[in-house]
Amino acid sequence: MPADRMMPTEESADLIDLTRTIVDKELRPEVDEAERTATFPREVFRTLGRAGLLGLPYPEEYGGGGQPYEVYLQVVEEIASAWAAVGVGTSVHALSCFGPFHAGSEEQKARWLPDMLSGELLGAYCLSESHAGSDPAAMRTKAVRDGDEYVITGAKAWTTHGGHADFYKVMARTADTGGRGISCFLVPADAEGLSADPPEQKMGLMSSTTTTMVFDGVRVPAERRLGEEGQGLPIALAGLDSGRLGIAAVATGVAQGALDVAIAYAQEREAFGRPIIDHQGLAFVLADMAAAVESARATYLHAARLRDAGRPFGRQASIAKLICTDNAMKVTTDAVQVLGGAGYTRDFPVERYMRETKVMQIFEGTNQIQRLVISRDLRH
Repeated sequence: MPADRMMPTEESADLIDLTRTIVDKELRPEVDEAERTATFPREVFRTLGRAGLLGLPYPEEYGGGGQPYEVYLQVVEEIASAWAAVGVGTSVHALSCFGPFHAGSEEQKARWLPDMLSGELLGAYCLSESHAGSDPAAMRTKAVRDGDEYVITGAKAWTTHGGHADFYKVMARTADTGGRGISCFLVPADAEGLSADPPEQKMGLMSSTTTTMVFDGVRVPAERRLGEEGQGLPIALAGLDSGRLGIAAVATGVAQGALDVAIAYAQEREAFGRPIIDHQGLAFVLADMAAAVESARATYLHAARLRDAGRPFGRQASIAKLICTDNAMKVTTDAVQVLGGAGYTRDFPVERYMRETKVMQIFEGTNQIQRLVISRDLRH
């Protein structure tokens, strides 16, 4: 059954209806084959872009939807309930647009944002390195000024959409001054010297390509730097709070999808002469799953509403990411248990949901890092 939502406006309710229609007609029929064959769903992102769903939280003047984050995240959740990889990709694309919008000049915004927000240009985000995941200030990728250009050399790990994106938001070191020496650049995919390593062989999200991007003396015009030199890490960290909410919504969507499958199966499967949902032991498992999904949704929506109101929301974003992904891991694991042996086969999607959810406790800052962020904020 679909999530019971209370949307803030009639327009936003229509957006949910539109999203559900696209999900049912365009995503559900393709997800199993795409995940089985590890096929990147580029055309799906174009469909979402043409429907106006990729740029929802950005202003209409740049081609966005002008919607509050509360609405955008619920759209992401609906997408992820059917196809987690596309939900993750939608969140990553929005994060890739964060830098140009918040740190770009008016000329840069007018030049790049319309094609980004329409989905004609799909974005990727290059922050982590193989030795610098939770500690981005330790990055070694360098950008050296050479006249009107920068020359970028290094490698960026765990790049979602790597090799398929049209542009990469890249953090690179412009000075040897720790976190204050990092700058932000928009690198086009066709830049000479930019290449993608073979994709990672992952446990889940097979249709979402994850690679290391290699920068071998990539020349980038200085006009593609966002903000001033040294502002890269603050730009990255500011965007991560919003990105964490995106992953919280994705995780909640996957959990909702798992709950829906488990309920449907429990109503049809019989044991000892009655549907298994009528057995209290299993009914209580489903009740706990439903409570976990709805509490997760309430948690990320609270953080989103703070963001929409212009209030600090960093701690609440970390709480949402932590709660939503941990809850989703429990819900998807329980969904496999509800289906029993059938849940362990690929005849049902719950084994995929379980595999996909695990990484959500890791990326956009591990859940251990979220606890660190939360505990530090409590000291103030």
